Amino acid sequence: TKIAQSFVQWICEDESQYKIIPVGADWTNREPLLGYPNGLNANEYILPDSGALNIIIEATKPENQNRPYFLILDEMNLSHVERYFADFLSVMETNDKINLYSGNIRKDLEGNEIPNEIFWSKNLFIIGTVNIDETTYMFSPKVLDRANTIEFRVDETNIKSFFDLPSKVDLSALKRKGSSMAQNFLEISQDNSIDKDDGYTDVFVKFFNELKKVGAEFGYRTAIEMLLLIKKLNTISKFSKNDSIDIAVMQKLLPKLHGSRSKISKVLDALILLCLQEGQMFSIAKSDEVPTENIFYPIAYEKLVRM
Repeated sequence: TKIAQSFVQWICEDESQYKIIPVGADWTNREPLLGYPNGLNANEYILPDSGALNIIIEATKPENQNRPYFLILDEMNLSHVERYFADFLSVMETNDKINLYSGNIRKDLEGNEIPNEIFWSKNLFIIGTVNIDETTYMFSPKVLDRANTIEFRVDETNIKSFFDLPSKVDLSALKRKGSSMAQNFLEISQDNSIDKDDGYTDVFVKFFNELKKVGAEFGYRTAIEMLLLIKKLNTISKFSKNDSIDIAVMQKLLPKLHGSRSKISKVLDALILLCLQEGQMFSIAKSDEVPTENIFYPIAYEKLVRM
């Protein structure tokens, strides 16, 4: 959550452009994000206390089209995402609008008109932060197909450097430092053209064939989003082809891979071999002995070995 907060504070001009919303364990419908029409007053609409709807409406205003807006859903998986986030998941698929109410124009408690329908503006971004433990819910394929999953782990070097110089992070030092780059950020995010590359095709088809054996193969949406991800990575900085594939596999393919040992152990072995140079043998007992130069995709390799 702090990483997401750091980014939005860095790129936004002021706090009106983002909202950090703690997801509750009792969220069973869309009301905590979108509010609801007052059933006792035909002219009134109750806004959610979270402030989410205010951010969404602000992002759609013509004068704000060149400013990015962010919703950070803290601990997004404390409730079933498919329930409270269903309208957003549907709009991502269809590009339709979300209907808030029907009938006469309604106003909030302060007298502001609330539109009867809203759309997901291209300058609105939603970041969900999650922890995986016994108190949380796993994501369904429907959610994972529509998201890029970034996994953060602390290694020995990270924790040692922190103990060498322990301190609290001062996020205020980041405020507005990157606001001049907001326009470029929006331009990059809205460029959805993709390029054909046989090198990527051959590798991703190999992963597809292995994932298909356990019913975790990907579809057209995931294929497009992997190519878009690779293009945007290389817009920001020049990544090697292997590094680009590594990140795409980690973010879009591996999060959907789960199940019992008997179901996926053989597939894990096959996927690990795809991460190594051809002709390499692999033994989980000797995974630490694999030379670094023999590993094509080190991020995905480390994840698969851990699994």
